[in-house]
Amino acid sequence: MKPQSISSNQLSFLAPGLKEQLNPKQELYLLSEQIDWGYFETEFSKLYSDQGRPGHPMRLMVSLLILKSIYNLSDEELVEKQWKMNAYFQYFSGFTTMQWSVPCAASELTHFRKRIGNDGIEKIFEHSIKLHGNDGQDKDVSIDTTVQENNITYPTDAKLHKKIIEKCVGIAKKEGIDLRRSYKRTSKKLVRDTYNSSHPKRRKKAKSAQRKLKTIAGRLIRELERKLPEVKLYEPDLSLYKQVLDQQRGSKNKIYSLHEPDTYCIAKGKTHKKYEYGKKASVVLTQNTGIIVGAMTFEENIYDGHTLPLVLAQTKQLAGYNPQTATVDRGYKGKNKVDETQIIRPSAPLKRDNAY
Repeated sequence: MKPQSISSNQLSFLAPGLKEQLNPKQELYLLSEQIDWGYFETEFSKLYSDQGRPGHPMRLMVSLLILKSIYNLSDEELVEKQWKMNAYFQYFSGFTTMQWSVPCAASELTHFRKRIGNDGIEKIFEHSIKLHGNDGQDKDVSIDTTVQENNITYPTDAKLHKKIIEKCVGIAKKEGIDLRRSYKRTSKKLVRDTYNSSHPKRRKKAKSAQRKLKTIAGRLIRELERKLPEVKLYEPDLSLYKQVLDQQRGSKNKIYSLHEPDTYCIAKGKTHKKYEYGKKASVVLTQNTGIIVGAMTFEENIYDGHTLPLVLAQTKQLAGYNPQTATVDRGYKGKNKVDETQIIRPSAPLKRDNAY
């Protein structure tokens, strides 16, 4: 059902609201006055039905997405911890009095993002660009790629195989299947045995433990395939587990996480972090004013130069203009011009140049 509006109870003179108590020069206070919240109400109300339980206020959900992005918070951190402690968050979200309870469940932010989709996220982004006025119309931009890391631990075969064992035991418990063994304590011990595998005295034991974990995971998958009443229901999960067990060191399209199977490994040449696990992201920044006018993630680890047409097209759509020049690094080798935008790239280093 369409979202309800935020109730503003009439306040007495003895109990002033948040507007009178907070600093009017604070950044979130000022930003809340500049955003046209009615625009999002009009755009996103079309995505709701006229029946069912009323949804959360539109301003609340949009403001939570903005706060999450500004302060780089997870859904749980924002909703369950920061919200109740920060009065400026509540005022920015449209409340006039201090709230003691959480605004919504953390999972509802995920549902809202899925409801508005990529187009809705771009509308919020486009509105944020327009707030800067002429500062967001700089004809000279800088473009660079980075890694948007996923929330996963450093992937190892032992961790993945242990998770497969736990997932298989969970499926059996859900379907009421009696497994020959759950390997709960065994798998924990084997994972501990794989630690510090590069040490000469532990290498043999670690490799043996790794092989046993893989054997146990494959054994449980085959047992589930024999005993499950409806194998097709869990076919996507089981095929994913098999792919993890079959992949080798040099395999392509490897799986690094069971809950984030789209994660891929990226090497950006950083000395402190050789490999990063997530997705490649491209950011367009105005050179003189420092306003972000384009941002895009890519499902595949494509070459940096191939990201230019896509991210420049998004910049034209959101900011309403084509940049004249785009300054990039040497990783974009091969592109000198994209449509009307001239690509400026450093020349090759001379022999007399040092490493710095």
